[in-house]
Amino acid sequence: QVQVAESGGGLVQAGDSLRLSCAASGRTYVMGWFRQAPGKEREFVAAISWNGGSTWYGDFVKGRFTISRDNAKNTVYLQVDSLKLEDTAVYYCAAILRVGEPIKADDYNYWGQGTQVTVSS
Repeated sequence: QVQVAESGGGLVQAGDSLRLSCAASGRTYVMGWFRQAPGKEREFVAAISWNGGSTWYGDFVKGRFTISRDNAKNTVYLQVDSLKLEDTAVYYCAAILRVGEPIKADDYNYWGQGTQVTVSS
């Protein structure tokens, strides 16, 4: 059993930057971020392999999001720059324990509770 917990969300202004953190209680194969805005389906944001050697990003990211990880701390980070109103969502961190497709939510074994990011104008 691996526990995953996000932190770092909050109320920010458009154009600001924000860094989300996700701490895992054990080693994982892949860790990823998803988000869900009100009235919309959950969408893939980014994922990173266990050693940081491979990363994956959602089609909408376009360079504004950067995922990284610190294995010494079992923590993954999501840096979001130039925040837009449409980035408002609950951001979820998730972990794949052994094998799975990083962009597929169904392949993730453990999920955090989510952290709210609200972007204001």
